[in-house]
Order: sequence, then C-alpha cells, then structure tokens
Amino acid sequence: MNRAFIYIILGATMWGTISFYVKNLYAYGFTPMEVVTLRAWTSAILLLLYQLATSPKSLKLHKFTDLKYFIGTGVFSIIFFNYCMFTAIEISTIPIATALLYTGPAFVTILSFFLFKEPLTRVKVIALCITLFGTSLVVGFIPLNLEAFKLGSILFGLGSGLGYAFYSIFSKFALAKYNSLTITTYTFVVAAITLIPFFPYQEKTALLLEPEVILYGFGLGFLPTAFAYIIYTYGLQHTEASKASILTTVEPVVATLIGILIFKETFSLIQMIGMACIIGAVIIVQVYSSHSSVIKKNIARSGS
Repeated sequence: MNRAFIYIILGATMWGTISFYVKNLYAYGFTPMEVVTLRAWTSAILLLLYQLATSPKSLKLHKFTDLKYFIGTGVFSIIFFNYCMFTAIEISTIPIATALLYTGPAFVTILSFFLFKEPLTRVKVIALCITLFGTSLVVGFIPLNLEAFKLGSILFGLGSGLGYAFYSIFSKFALAKYNSLTITTYTFVVAAITLIPFFPYQEKTALLLEPEVILYGFGLGFLPTAFAYIIYTYGLQHTEASKASILTTVEPVVATLIGILIFKETFSLIQMIGMACIIGAVIIVQVYSSHSSVIKKNIARSGS
C-alpha cells in the first residue's frame, strides 16, 4: 500500500478515538466546553512546539489581518463543532454523534454552492439525498423510533456537521497563503486563547493534577489531534485530496466500534445502514470529483 495512504488512514483512525478520551473525561466531571478547552490547549501547545522545531518560518503571518481566517477556523469551526460533537456524545451515543458529524461534507456542498458558486451537479444532489436518508435512519426518523429520536442529540449532531463544514470553508481562503499544518496550528492557538474565560481553573486545578486526568487530557490533545493532523497532513502532501477524503471515512467506523465494543452502546442494524449511506455519499462525491478532474485534464491535453 502507498505509504501516504497509510499515514492518512492512521490519522483518520486516531481521529476516530476522540470519543474514548471524551467519555473518560466526562467520568471525572468535566463538561463538554471544558473538554473542548483541554483539547484546544494541549493541541495548540503540541502543534506550536512541532512547528517551531521543524519549520518556524511557516508560522510567520503574511498580514496581521489574516487572523480573521483563523478566527473562522478556530472559533466558528473548532470550538463550535467540538462543543456540539462532545455534547451529542454526552446526550446520545458515540455512533450517532459520529454519524451526524459526517454530514459535514453535505453542508460543505451546500455552502460552497452559495459562497463560491460551485455547481450543484446531479451527483452532488444524489449524494445530498443519500445523506439525508442516511441521517433519517441514524436518528430514528425512518422508521420512526421514539427511543432513538432525540431532538437535542440531532440538533447538536447536525451542529457538529455544520461546524465541521465551516473549517473547509474558512480554510479555503487561508490556503491561498498558508499550508494546511500552519492553518491547523493557528486554528488551535486562536481556539485556546478564546476559551480561556470558559474554564473554571480554580475549581478544576486539583482534578487536572490527577495522573489519569493528565493522561486522558494529554492523550486527547496528542493522539487524535496534534499527531493525527501532522501525519494526515504529511500523507495529504503525497496524494490527491479526493483520495484522502475517501480514506478518512475510516474515522466513523473506528468511533462506532469504540462506542459499541468499549462503552457497550447500542447501534441497530438500521442505524448502521444509515451510517453506511452517509459514508457512501461522501465517497460518491469524492470519486466523481476525482473522475471529473481526470476527464478535464485529458480534454485540456487533447486540445493543446
């Protein structure tokens, strides 16, 4: 297998373990916003240290006003989507929260149509319909399952998908000037600074000194965040973005297995089919995008 593919799959697998650390931190009495803060701070420190050690020049801002991009990715995306996702995990289950997070690409398609005038092709419309159908199966709307259908978990789950989509939207502007790892680093630095007022340091200081809390807090910032982004970015530099997006669909599979096998959460066959629909829609769009780009290149070559 291509080494770049291995890095991408490993990074996505690490992303899929986020819920393990979140659930264990909840057991110590941390709230969703506090867990978001812990993730932001540990990730920001680790990513900054890595960038300073490997490519300090890449941290230089071209313009101070460029911070607006990172406010978008850090506040409107990372803080918002993490809070929504962690809350969805708290009030529902890991598989449901993860499946709803993966509605993000559908939101990207819709937002890109309005913001960047990207064409809403037939394939994209079909993928959106499949995503909507899959989401309805996951949340218990089709067929109606009152036990699975919880409005709060649905709203927070879809909110995480929307926040996840915002990262792609704001990053699109920032990528004109910065590489993806620099964007990620500044994203978490801005998020960490923004979250300073929202953490009860006096109340939780003693708790933060407990060995297991340090392990889970540091683990959350390192393995499924800093380490995952670093190796994913490395893999992304050596393969096509569309192929990388397809490979990252291993993330919800890992998260679902953690929820079912470790935390003994229920996930019915119908919900699994729904998740498969959502993941399938992501793959369809990426495969079509890759195929279309190849055709366009061939046409351009034949015309030259």
